[in-house]
Amino acid sequence: MKGTALGLVRLAGTAGPGARDPEELRRLAEEAGRALEGAPAEEIARWAAGEFGGRFCVTSSMADAVVAHVVSRVAPGVDVVFLDTGLHFPETLKVRDTVAATMPVNVRSIRPRLTVGQQDGEYGPRLFNKSPDDCCFLRKVEPLERALADYDAWAAGLRRDESPTRANTPVVAFDPKRGKVKVNPIAAWSQADVDAYISRWNVPVNELFKKGYTSIGCWPCTRRTKAGEDPRAGRWAMFDKTECGLHA
Repeated sequence: MKGTALGLVRLAGTAGPGARDPEELRRLAEEAGRALEGAPAEEIARWAAGEFGGRFCVTSSMADAVVAHVVSRVAPGVDVVFLDTGLHFPETLKVRDTVAATMPVNVRSIRPRLTVGQQDGEYGPRLFNKSPDDCCFLRKVEPLERALADYDAWAAGLRRDESPTRANTPVVAFDPKRGKVKVNPIAAWSQADVDAYISRWNVPVNELFKKGYTSIGCWPCTRRTKAGEDPRAGRWAMFDKTECGLHA
């Protein structure tokens, strides 16, 4: 079934009113990536907020709210985009709601065009078991494309130590697929850095981490990890897949 969803769902345009020229953004990202390598996360976030203003947002899976918190300290009121797939753990939604209630940010919950029931009717039940790439496209990738139409740049929580596929993550890069700047303020952080920040600022964290999960996505495609496993081994464990496509 791979490609079915891709063929039937048209991506929303990613250049909304006021969008800057992609070539300008490419040059800006390349320069900033070099200049800000090694800079503190707050400085990277401050640069992005100052450069892009209201056309900059944070994306968060609500595994924790570290990046949202970092950015909110230098840009109060920043938009935080959360992809509400309809398949999240209750613990994940609890983090989202806590962030919305306690942090100076504007949480935007973006939903897929189809409910889970409508998707079952159109593509068959449990698409995540048959074609996880298509399910991720419908419930994550397309909604993100739609949400990012309002922005020239966004911040994500990717870290180099999370997996081999993320080992070379730059702090600022140009995403040629979307024609936008992607900011990774904590790319160089270790898990110890994350834990220390959470402890210092009392940042909301998903309770599933205390129950053996090391990477948290939708409940059908996430399991607990075993000692010594890669942190993302619990994602799509029955498939040769470690990324949903948002960061490809």
